[in-house]
Amino acid sequence: QVQLVESGGGSVQAGGSLRLSCSASESIVDTYCLAWFRQADGKEREGVASTYPYNGDIYYSDSVKGRFTISRDSAKNILYLQMDNLKPEDTARYYCARGGKPGYCGLTAKFFAFWGQGTQVTVAS
Repeated sequence: QVQLVESGGGSVQAGGSLRLSCSASESIVDTYCLAWFRQADGKEREGVASTYPYNGDIYYSDSVKGRFTISRDSAKNILYLQMDNLKPEDTARYYCARGGKPGYCGLTAKFFAFWGQGTQVTVAS
């Protein structure tokens, strides 16, 4: 059972930056997709960014493209999300996730089998 623990959330002013971290209980295997999702109050969970280490593919939602960067440190089993130029609409609880089967990577939640508990990000205007 893979365990994922997020950290790095907090409150910032619009235009600020945060870096989220996701520590995995086992090695980040190259054949599974790793992703960040977010869920704002009253809204559905939204895929933000994902990476498929096997071939280097990276996906971003249009809402964060150019502002967020997903990366990983395989030696430390950590997935990161660097968030720059934050906007109030980025306020949400952020979750990291690992795909359930090799071969798929994207931003569709149903294909991810393991989830962390999330970390709250609040952006003030």
